[in-house]
Amino acid sequence: RVLSLELNKDRDVERIHGSGINTLDIEPVEGRYMLSGGSDGVIVLYDLENLSKKPSYTCKALFTVGRSHPDVHKFSVETVQWYPHDTGMFTSSSFDKTLKIWDTNTLQPADTFHFEGTVYSHHMSPVATKHCLIAVGTKSPKVQLCDLKSGSSSHILQGHRQEVLAVSWSPRHEYILATGSADGRVKLWDVRRASGCLSTLDQHNGEKSKASSEAANTAHNGRVNGLCYTNDGLHLLTIGTDDRMRLWNSSTGENTLVNYGKVCNESRKGLKFAISCGCNPEFAFVPYGSTIAVYTVFTGELITMLRGHYSTVNCCVFQPHFQELYSGSKDCNILAWIPAPREPVPDDISEKSLPQQHLNPAYEDAWSSSDEEG
Repeated sequence: RVLSLELNKDRDVERIHGSGINTLDIEPVEGRYMLSGGSDGVIVLYDLENLSKKPSYTCKALFTVGRSHPDVHKFSVETVQWYPHDTGMFTSSSFDKTLKIWDTNTLQPADTFHFEGTVYSHHMSPVATKHCLIAVGTKSPKVQLCDLKSGSSSHILQGHRQEVLAVSWSPRHEYILATGSADGRVKLWDVRRASGCLSTLDQHNGEKSKASSEAANTAHNGRVNGLCYTNDGLHLLTIGTDDRMRLWNSSTGENTLVNYGKVCNESRKGLKFAISCGCNPEFAFVPYGSTIAVYTVFTGELITMLRGHYSTVNCCVFQPHFQELYSGSKDCNILAWIPAPREPVPDDISEKSLPQQHLNPAYEDAWSSSDEEG
């Protein structure tokens, strides 16, 4: 299904945003409701379900925290995330130096955390049962941990030298956090430990000959602005402004040396990319200029480029229940990428006699093309 993703002509996402879209999140409980955050501070909540049951439909916006809302973010919203355990709450963080905890039913902030600098990224653990910590990456090199229970941001992780552009909790171990910084480093932390930092990932795997002392223990030769764990938490994918993407063994910290080629990345802030879930093999969906590049995570092969946006793509999110992808762009559009319907093959025709000239040899005879529909 992922190999046949295409821009769906029958599904639209209602266009509400009047400026670029920076962040998307689909709630993990039902996979039905999606949040988006825009560079004008606006947050929109969509219902992805086809309530009309017609083949062509528009995903409707249920609510908007618009410019006239008293608690709207003053500047660009960089990250939105649903509370992982139910849809009654969601979170947003912004260049206005705040993180807001929203009550979905009243659309009022239940809590607001204030920081000294711009907030680039925040994340709640998808698996935590013993803590309610939100990790926050800001213009400060210190990683902030905000406790939802106490409402205070007591905990600080120190070790980075420059601003923290990306944070991500492990989906496997509830106390393990990965952070990526403009200093080129990716650090793994156990937030129960006083010293905090477990390891600093090293692209050269400790081979001193390859690394000048300057580059020792850097994950990238540029700013690290994107992090994403694989669904099982065993690997971590990182992306940097050195136009490289790297896959790490998250338990040993080893660079697996998968080569994805040049992954163009000119973003001055966090880049929100996604990894598939429940696919074999797993895929990475990476904003790449005005397209989305689809890679196989473990072999590094560039499978396809999804084209449809008119301007820079800032974020994408994967819907695992139906293997669908949604992307948000500077062009103010959210696009839905849906697997092409597969043609039924009559019993008396062998698969081999179907026209094959338009199939990528990597998955020959797997899917029919969309040219033959209707």
